[in-house]
Amino acid sequence: MNRPGSYRKQMMWSTAILLAALAAGCQGTRDPILGGNDSAVLVVAGPQVTLTAPATTIPGPTAGAPTNTLITAAFTEPMNPATIPGSFTLAGPGGAPVAGVASYASGTAIFTPGSILTADTTYTATITIAATNPAGKPLAGNQAPLPGPSNYVWSFTTGAGPDLVRPQVNVTVPATTIPGPTLGSATNTAISATFTKPLNPATVTAASFTLTGPGVTPVAGAVSYASSTAVFTPTAALAASTTYTATLTTAVTDLSSNQLAGNQGSLPAASNYVWTFTTGLSSNTTRPQVTLTVPATTIPGPTSGIATNTAITATFTQDMAPATINAASFTLTTPLPGVSPMGSVTYSGSSRTAIFKPLAVLAANTTYTATITTAATDLAGNQLAGNKAPLPAASKYVWTFTTGSALAVAPKITLTSPANLVTGVALNAAVSATFSEAMDPSTLSTATFTVETGGVPITGAVTYDPAANIATFTPTSNLTASTSYTATLTGATDLAGDALVAGPVPNPWIFTTGVALGTGSINLGSASTFGIMASAAITSTGNSVINGNVALQPGTSMTGFPPGVVNGNIDVNDAASALAYTDLLTAYTSAKGLPPGFPISGGADLGALYPTGIAPGTYTSGSTMLVSTPLVLDAGGNANAVWVFQIGSALTTGASVSLANGAQAKNVFWVPTSSATIGVGTTFYGTILAGVSVTGNTGATINGRILAGAVGAGAVALQDTTVNVPAS
Repeated sequence: MNRPGSYRKQMMWSTAILLAALAAGCQGTRDPILGGNDSAVLVVAGPQVTLTAPATTIPGPTAGAPTNTLITAAFTEPMNPATIPGSFTLAGPGGAPVAGVASYASGTAIFTPGSILTADTTYTATITIAATNPAGKPLAGNQAPLPGPSNYVWSFTTGAGPDLVRPQVNVTVPATTIPGPTLGSATNTAISATFTKPLNPATVTAASFTLTGPGVTPVAGAVSYASSTAVFTPTAALAASTTYTATLTTAVTDLSSNQLAGNQGSLPAASNYVWTFTTGLSSNTTRPQVTLTVPATTIPGPTSGIATNTAITATFTQDMAPATINAASFTLTTPLPGVSPMGSVTYSGSSRTAIFKPLAVLAANTTYTATITTAATDLAGNQLAGNKAPLPAASKYVWTFTTGSALAVAPKITLTSPANLVTGVALNAAVSATFSEAMDPSTLSTATFTVETGGVPITGAVTYDPAANIATFTPTSNLTASTSYTATLTGATDLAGDALVAGPVPNPWIFTTGVALGTGSINLGSASTFGIMASAAITSTGNSVINGNVALQPGTSMTGFPPGVVNGNIDVNDAASALAYTDLLTAYTSAKGLPPGFPISGGADLGALYPTGIAPGTYTSGSTMLVSTPLVLDAGGNANAVWVFQIGSALTTGASVSLANGAQAKNVFWVPTSSATIGVGTTFYGTILAGVSVTGNTGATINGRILAGAVGAGAVALQDTTVNVPAS
């Protein structure tokens, strides 16, 4: 939590930067798409620093840096490596130079001190304007005058000793699954791994990150590193329906030279990280889109009353290439011509989120414009399809917000799953925590969210859902029966950098497993990636948007696209649609085959029956089922809670369905034997497994899936309907 004195210092620093920029006569250029009434966009004269380690903070210095750390700075564009050694220096107290070697790798300048730094001591790092890009343009740093050439200077204070903790892999794309491999990956995807801490970029190379095909045949490709994420980009498209193996070796080290602790052999000893995936039949040509922003995007905007010390985030529909998310592609501007708040830009692979952290507290009661340009691409190289015409062509995403006059409050954990001291937990359970506000996704990983038994951490992956403010730890393998586990969150912060404080639930929390696997969830198989599936026809009137894949099997009639938009693959009578349709039939049969649950009389309104919220479970009606009154699906703090609605005839909604207390759309299943109709302008959560047809009426938003035709000729009719496939 920032104190008032720190706030005043940050405001003074921010004002000084603005005045220096204005005094230098800096000029902005109007965006032709935004028009003359929008904020000016800063013209940058040269490369910028987008991220440093130890981090740049205003007011500085950053505290607690390891005494054995390297010092790094990443840039918005490639640099001339020859200009780095003479321009990157480190000084101790009184400006005394620190001996060391400066180098350049993976778009990052690296200063390696000649010896261990002194504990509890402040150091100052400087990169001068002698650092240039290959065209000779000097650095545009953080020292006046701006935005012309200037040095970049930041300071940090060491802690009490060295860092001896090994880095680990948190999440991968394609995902690591046990047992593997992951199925259906696009043939033109890049392969990425996000780590629990920053790495030494010089150790992430084509020798330490490899991809092999059948018979251990090496795949040619380029390796890059940005935002704690390594990316292997194949030189050519991968073969369809082929299994590949990705390997990260122990040559990968962090900034303190600790080797990788992978998923092979004894942990946490140094070991390789290995995972496999199988490609599908096609490439990914769908442009990524922004699905959520903080502060929120509102039409008409701007969102108001935003904390002045917030970070700004944007979450995407697809996994992005981290190197394309930087201070050049993600900017923040004010109404002051040519003035742009400076900030560090990172990308969180665990939540598909770009994060802009201003280096100073924002001005109170001021409107800001955030912009992400088409330089941002997904892992297949597809440019962003933003919210500016023409769509779905490549375009920038722009939104505005207005600050209030207050700082953010510290975050708390409001719910955990499993709850503290609960027993009989399913062996295949995930562990989750719900927060009181939006969190910084880059601070949520297996380094900050741990699950252990007997003092020994278990392996797993941590993901973050920014729409629900839920972090989930998914164990690599099933938990051990009749065993006590302790879950702990430490080091996680909100978007203002405030650390967790005590909340209404314990942290750490303890739970004990039972002896059985969890039941009730419906396995959708390959159908899980499809927002729409029909066995007869798909029609759209108006501007329907499908954020997910679309399949027809065995039908062939698909009309209304465009103007409707599909942000995913379209599979018609091919191997992918055939497999997905088979998986739909299996899922429908599984859902109908569950033992009957709570009885619901024919034609009853669920919202009226459960006015305070409906608990997880199976609900069964031999006839129709209605949602005529708003219905809340209340998980009671269990992020793994499942709802299955077995409907003997049709489902009809005229009111919205919402989620509460950790409920997730991926765990909600509506299974009508005949049809489903989603009401005009309503919001709906869950997957519809329909025997026959589904209609999405005008303005409906379905956060889930429409899978139709399990019994008869399945048709899907959409009217300005939006379908958002939930994260699995």
